[in-house]
Amino acid sequence: MTCFSFLLGRKESSRSLGFDIDEELSGIHDVKLYTYKELRTVTEDFDQANKIGEGGFGSVYKGRLKDGNLAAIKVLSAESKQGVKEFLTEIDVISKIEHENLVKLYGCCIEGDQRILVYNYLENNSLAQTLLGGGYSNIQFSWRTRRRISIGIACGLAFLHEEVRPHIIHRDIKASNILLDKDLLPKISDFGLAKLLPANVTHVSTRVAGTIGYLAPEYAIRGQLTRKADVYSFGVLLVEIVSGRCNTNTLLPIQEQYLLERTWQLYEQRELVGLIDIALNGDFDVEEACRFLKIGLLCTQDTPKLRPSMSTVVKMLKGEKQVDDNKITKPGLISDFMDLKIRGPQHSNKPSQKTATSSYNESSSSDNPDVSNSSSQTSAAATSTFISKMSFETLAPTTTTFSFKTI
Repeated sequence: MTCFSFLLGRKESSRSLGFDIDEELSGIHDVKLYTYKELRTVTEDFDQANKIGEGGFGSVYKGRLKDGNLAAIKVLSAESKQGVKEFLTEIDVISKIEHENLVKLYGCCIEGDQRILVYNYLENNSLAQTLLGGGYSNIQFSWRTRRRISIGIACGLAFLHEEVRPHIIHRDIKASNILLDKDLLPKISDFGLAKLLPANVTHVSTRVAGTIGYLAPEYAIRGQLTRKADVYSFGVLLVEIVSGRCNTNTLLPIQEQYLLERTWQLYEQRELVGLIDIALNGDFDVEEACRFLKIGLLCTQDTPKLRPSMSTVVKMLKGEKQVDDNKITKPGLISDFMDLKIRGPQHSNKPSQKTATSSYNESSSSDNPDVSNSSSQTSAAATSTFISKMSFETLAPTTTTFSFKTI
């Protein structure tokens, strides 16, 4: 039985959620349906001892299914930022594709207002928890492991961008959405914000959604989404993997707070080796590690057209294609979303609150529809002028503050 067949008799429930679930599920087939009772049983009534993650979307629990497989059971809360549409998008996208570097969807559950996704269980949580989690993991990330993780993520993205038809733009590539199996092989997760890119279409205009620190400037500012937005996010993530640092750390001296900006500074000084994670204790290939950092800079260039495709990135990471230093230009950097005032209909002057979470499969930042024109200030060292007036979309008529910085 599929989710679609199960939901044919639940139109009243879907209407109460403000979304025609049946219509959206008409194109989704062969997705296993789990009952809420069954998932309650395998998680021991969603016992806290079985919780393996929590974020804005709700909670993730570990459970052993009837077939013996361990599963990660993602339960969306009623207040989840991931609404019904995003939930159905995730089912639709991930149920149709399979790749060794993508999470595997076992099935779903929709009963009344319950929305639950059931994924394969991945033993080593996310990169955000393990590599960037501030010493809370016992996993030793050798250079060989980091290399394999980087290439695996790139291969997964190249598959989504170039092999799947229509192409898929993930929109939220970040450390918390890269899960690791028992062998530390990476799996891209959380497809709730994914967009399909039809044939012969160069970009789609959409509400801005994603995560601070990983958003490509041209997408954050104009809402024009291309595969190069994912490439930018991957570039940020790649630098994080090599350096072992989060993309933003306000506890550091001002000149080192923004990882991408620091990477560019060291590149100009020809001292990229100084950014490589000291936790490696010098046990790494210096030339290769610096090459990875240069690839990160190529991926985050201010001009989207200059960024390489993900298949090209894979070749460069594997050493099959040379990295041309002459093609590396300054990256575009969104340094801090808390300075640019974006006014909604209520014209509130209070900045919105940000909640920092780290989880097994952390929810994406909320989409932002319906925001009026805004302006920002660039840094004194800014060389790009793409920031002047911008429009965003926000879900609620509240004031949100952001800041954009180019270097």
